Amino acid sequence: MRKTGYWNVFEIGWLITFTAVAVALTIIWKDTLFGLFVFITGVLCVVLTAKGSIWCYLFGVFNTLGYAYLSYTNQLFGELGLNMLFFLPMNFVGFAMWRKHMETKTDVKMEKMGIKGIALTLAICIISITATGFGLSLIKTQNTPYLDATTNVLSIIATILTIRRFREQWLLYIILNVFTIMMWSIRTANGSPDGPMMIVMWSAYLVNAFYGYYNWTKGANERQKVEATV
Repeated sequence: MRKTGYWNVFEIGWLITFTAVAVALTIIWKDTLFGLFVFITGVLCVVLTAKGSIWCYLFGVFNTLGYAYLSYTNQLFGELGLNMLFFLPMNFVGFAMWRKHMETKTDVKMEKMGIKGIALTLAICIISITATGFGLSLIKTQNTPYLDATTNVLSIIATILTIRRFREQWLLYIILNVFTIMMWSIRTANGSPDGPMMIVMWSAYLVNAFYGYYNWTKGANERQKVEATV
């Protein structure tokens, strides 16, 4: 059975390792403490999400506000709008919706999406990325419009899947994290002081996304078995 409410060795080791790396890079590269704050709140948010803990939304609020500010200073206006207009309110919506489907006091019930749902999600992603990328390309000061559009759209759809408790959120997060690492790599090459820390943060998110998919698949399968015996 999947243990709920507990931190296993991998989760603790993962959290300590990436936090230590972030602190070390902050000192070596003389990065901003604000960037470190965004990193730590973000890592705690995604680790708790992978565990299916409702407290992920608490750290999500702090991380959203911090990342929005970094996006603004790096002229990533799509990321800025996404965080302030979507992620911030959705943290509160997600908390409220998860509370209606709890397995324990802190851990949510996990679900799997059907084939039709997966196909519809894929189609929406492709159409939305194309349309959003074109819109962002019309902004003269916008950097990497279609790359920014990809991260925006995948973030929105993955967040909706998270709120609805579908394990397929993690497949989108894996793709999203790869593209976001690319985006911040470009910003780093262009001189962004926050770029290196963001690359490390999103790399941590990528590792977590693989673990999240594993853990949510396990949780969803176990829930189906329990319901089948009732």
